[in-house]
Amino acid sequence: MSVLIQRKHIANTGIAVSPLGLGTVKLGRDKAVKYPEGFKIPDDKHALELLALAWDLGINLIDTAPAYGNSEERLGKLLPQLPQDWVIATKAGEYFDPETGESQYDFSPKSLIRSVETSLKRLNRDVLDIVLIHSDGNDLDIINNDGALDTLNELKQRGWIRATGMSTKTVEGGLLALKLADLAMVTHNLHYQDEQAVLDAAARDNKGIFIKKALGSGHMAKEPGSTDIVQANFDFIFQEPAVSSVIIGTINPAHLKDNVIKAANALSRI
Repeated sequence: MSVLIQRKHIANTGIAVSPLGLGTVKLGRDKAVKYPEGFKIPDDKHALELLALAWDLGINLIDTAPAYGNSEERLGKLLPQLPQDWVIATKAGEYFDPETGESQYDFSPKSLIRSVETSLKRLNRDVLDIVLIHSDGNDLDIINNDGALDTLNELKQRGWIRATGMSTKTVEGGLLALKLADLAMVTHNLHYQDEQAVLDAAARDNKGIFIKKALGSGHMAKEPGSTDIVQANFDFIFQEPAVSSVIIGTINPAHLKDNVIKAANALSRI
């Protein structure tokens, strides 16, 4: 079975991540999600098996967020049962209400500090490896007027966070995030390359890039045709030297193995 042995360092933080990261929306939230099919949140046994498999396949990065339902709480209880040296990326600024199925946003310093404090407790960690601002789309306003990255960088100076960044939705936001922080999370795939300039800037300035929606939240994998869209996408994405990790959000062990095999294939051809 293919195993991902490669690691990419994020800026000068000392954090090294696997080419694929495991997204954990589906461990904690099944409302108001954009996947092509419904799913059942796995119980602890199956979640542990998935996490153990991810590690065995060479994945050391887990992506979570307060907006992912109770994902953080579950990881805080499950990961101590798998005592490996995981890298955890979480977020701040978006808060999901399970009753209404809607998100609320607050990027004020008070809100972000409280969010980081809560994530530390939920994840059972003394320090958070990576914290990203969870943008609502108003990237420049969040950075310039709310000072969101300034707040995270202050917490980094306090020793609460090892790396800071932003999950952006605009090119301008991505470029500014890279100037002020260690990494940006952007969308990039065969069907969408509007944020290419952010990847180029990260490569030039030695900053990190996480890729979200690499498969269009699963929709691209459902497209008809003879082309292996997963392999084609990984071949395309991993050609970018700035890409630190591609976040995949599966809870299906077979899909996870398939993604790892195809990522390894793509990396072997670089």
